[in-house]
Amino acid sequence: MKIIPALLMLAFFAISSNAQNQAILGEDTVRVSEHVWAIMGFPNIGIVVGRDATLVVDTGLGPRNGATAAKVAKRFAPPNKLYLTTTHFHPEHAGGASGFPAGTILIRDKVQQDEMEKHGAEMIEMFSSRNAQWKELLADAKLPPPDETFDKERVLDLGGGVKARLLWFGGAHTKGDELTFVEPDKTLISGDVVQNKVVPNIYGDGGTPASWIRVLDQVAKLGAVHVLPDHSAVGDGSLVAQEKAFITDLRTRALELKRQGVDADEAGKRLTVEFKTKYTDWQINSVSGFVKSVYAE
Repeated sequence: MKIIPALLMLAFFAISSNAQNQAILGEDTVRVSEHVWAIMGFPNIGIVVGRDATLVVDTGLGPRNGATAAKVAKRFAPPNKLYLTTTHFHPEHAGGASGFPAGTILIRDKVQQDEMEKHGAEMIEMFSSRNAQWKELLADAKLPPPDETFDKERVLDLGGGVKARLLWFGGAHTKGDELTFVEPDKTLISGDVVQNKVVPNIYGDGGTPASWIRVLDQVAKLGAVHVLPDHSAVGDGSLVAQEKAFITDLRTRALELKRQGVDADEAGKRLTVEFKTKYTDWQINSVSGFVKSVYAE
């Protein structure tokens, strides 16, 4: 199948026109590891194929995209049972669940489901207001309840030695961020928790910079060899340490400025300039949002 490049995520609500064009998922895939493929778009959709069952991670924006993700997943192994999970409750990740066929088993962690029940509908409304295309894609979006929820881990045996560990380690981008670790591939489908040189973002009342670092400490123990982020390019296991190093550095510098009495807005401006110089290969428009999260800890 044709390989197409991953998108790089900008600020959460300052998405580039190129990213908007990718809001409609295609059917091309990238092979991430032996049992894991991805549709690269907004967001990247993970597909894990075992002998007996297939797991799709995330749905795309609205039911049309969900149907595309399910169609592509079924193409790999038509007789397989179909599972669906979501990395977090935002509409491009979970708003297409109703596009999956009847019989799909939807699973997510309990914290994420709580966020979905509290804020899922308002997020769909918010995203729908961003542009006409998103409004159209989300017009018929429904938020079906999961068939299963779990506390910290749910292991799916997909058959043929392929297992997908669905994991909740705590809050980072959101409170309910879920990770999927595929064995024996040692492939991590990381959601927003681990990105490829993209400035981290804490949405609303999600995690904190400190809790994000604690989550990454747990992720590091998995020993991932391959990483599929949701809004940036596929990478290797070094992305985990890279993410932690960036967040730790930014948090340390922000706390130093806070102790010096510099207000959050000024600190964000200073650190944006500093980190653009320090991390020249990162996609950095601004670090101000994350700096404000540090100040709010």
